[in-house]
Amino acid sequence: VCRSNKSPWVCLTCSSVHCGRYVNGHAKKHYEDAQIPLSNHKKTEKQEKVQHTVCMDCSSYSTYCYRCDDFVVNDTKLGLVQKVREHLQNLENSAFTSDRHRKRKLLENSSLNSKLLKVNGSTTALCATGLRNLGNTCFMNAILQSLSNIQQFCCYFKELPAVELRNGKTAGRRTYHTRSQGDNNVSLVEEFRKTLCALWQGSQTAFSPESLFYVVWKIMPNFRGYQQQDAHEFMRYLLDHLHLELQGGFNGVSRSVILQENSNLSASNKCCINGASTVVTAIFGGILQNEVNCLICGTESRKFDPFLDLSLDIPSQFRNKRSKNQESGPMCTLRDCLRSFTDLEELDETELYMCHKCKKKQKSTKKFWIQKLPKVLCLHLKRFHWTAYLRNKVDTYVEFPLRGLDMKCYLLEPENSGPESCLYDLVAVVVHHGSG
Repeated sequence: VCRSNKSPWVCLTCSSVHCGRYVNGHAKKHYEDAQIPLSNHKKTEKQEKVQHTVCMDCSSYSTYCYRCDDFVVNDTKLGLVQKVREHLQNLENSAFTSDRHRKRKLLENSSLNSKLLKVNGSTTALCATGLRNLGNTCFMNAILQSLSNIQQFCCYFKELPAVELRNGKTAGRRTYHTRSQGDNNVSLVEEFRKTLCALWQGSQTAFSPESLFYVVWKIMPNFRGYQQQDAHEFMRYLLDHLHLELQGGFNGVSRSVILQENSNLSASNKCCINGASTVVTAIFGGILQNEVNCLICGTESRKFDPFLDLSLDIPSQFRNKRSKNQESGPMCTLRDCLRSFTDLEELDETELYMCHKCKKKQKSTKKFWIQKLPKVLCLHLKRFHWTAYLRNKVDTYVEFPLRGLDMKCYLLEPENSGPESCLYDLVAVVVHHGSG
């Protein structure tokens, strides 16, 4: 209708192609125009079929039902949806082969591809591949893009040997999983590896992480569906499950052995969380010392806890400051949040400490020290403040450095750490917009 080639959707009833709702919304208008006016007469079966309710994204091949207002994840008994997907893919391959060759040739000769990043003496091509949104999956895409730009972490997975999960007729073919397939033979490590390889190969402008999302659905039930999710929660689930799968190995290949053979990750940099160390704990793992002192008898209790990230509260004196340019009060910085996290805190009446010497719960103080810093430090700002009955969004502006965040003053034994080992440069920022 509008001749736009952005976000094309094909109607599975009449095969007409229209733009998506985020362009000019002609696909949805096509559905609305095709609705049969309600009447007192009973609808016939023929009338029911011409309502044009289901369409398919020509880019990601996702299927959407306008009547249900949701994505369709199942197929018909005859597999008609999969046949349409294969037909569209064949059309795309045949119609755009010459165009792809032309784009690849331009990419090879372009100045962007000739620019190289030099990190630790090695050269790496710049990445310019995006991730398609599968329906409110921006939380996943943001984390995947962030992790893909952590070089040592990304290179480890890209260098893992490929694991072939399919055989026979489907070997090497792009597949689209549905709930009805019931395939339990899934590997998060393998699909994560494929996604990282696709993001860095530079042969396409955008990649659709459908296979990875399917595995996420299988092993992380909390993220099933297309609702909005918390990016930090997804990152923790993703790293935890990658860590567990790497510990156990896959198809008889121990991933932990591969880690031990990697000379870039020394044993001194490993932090064990739930068993043997993996690349996850070697890069993101640190150790906290939790120190609790009884205020009655002075008994001191120390506990060491491994961590993959630190969740920081925004200090209460900054919670009313909503913007960078607001002049009232001092600016909240990341150092303020770190200082609040590591400051001595007196526990209130609801958090009394069970003193083994007094043999009862007593008032006490608590303090965190960082015993070991990770190679890559993940900091999470708590953007919600809980009261007795309400949850309030804390949208305080927090200032943070792009380079040279010095963590030495938060260490338990700063004298045993070199000056450069405590400095961090910013790699990625994930920001959630909205009130929820």
